[in-house]
Amino acid sequence: MQIAKSIASKMNVEPTFPTKRCVTRKRHFDELNENDQNDEEVQAVEESFRVNYFLVMIDVAIGSLTKRFDELKSFGSMFGFLFNSKELKSLEDDALRKCCSNFANTFTHNNSSDVDSNDFFSELKVLQMILPNNLMSADEIFEFVRAADCYPNASIAYRILLTIPVTVASAERSFSKLKLLKNYLRSTMSQERLNGLAMCCIEKSMLDNINLDTVIDDFASKNARRSHFL
Repeated sequence: MQIAKSIASKMNVEPTFPTKRCVTRKRHFDELNENDQNDEEVQAVEESFRVNYFLVMIDVAIGSLTKRFDELKSFGSMFGFLFNSKELKSLEDDALRKCCSNFANTFTHNNSSDVDSNDFFSELKVLQMILPNNLMSADEIFEFVRAADCYPNASIAYRILLTIPVTVASAERSFSKLKLLKNYLRSTMSQERLNGLAMCCIEKSMLDNINLDTVIDDFASKNARRSHFL
């Protein structure tokens, strides 16, 4: 209850509880006096708040945090060796092979795996030797692998890592953006146009770095009939 009162004081909320109107009646000699009775009523209200509201909110918060950390822990056990070059280079052969097998088994569907465990292990062993000594993040390693174009299994693994959302915040923002785009005034919008507008809004930071004149010229060159209008 001290935590609840301190939170209420920081929010400029009076930590008072509503109490019922006290009904005066004749008391016998062995009953409590009026002050003791009021104290018991206040304690009963505080106990009700503690049991029915405060403890329930604390349990929900602890359960949510525990679930989130368990999910992050499982995500780290699956993709942890791919997070950066330091993690990748620190693994011995046995540990690296175990991580590759776990990754391949996780993404096996209908007896078909997205990556081959042995080839994946061989590619990562080569990457351990040729990656620069400076610390590289997962997206930087992916750019290195994609530029080399000779590590197919590692490329697939890093694409899976970089496309799986750790939280649902990005998905919720996408739905919020779609709600702004697809309103009742745009009820006849096609799916292709909706996807394009949603992508432009979601990836606005990337769109700001694109030269629009180059895009317009490229679009005009693909359709000779419209070239003279642009």
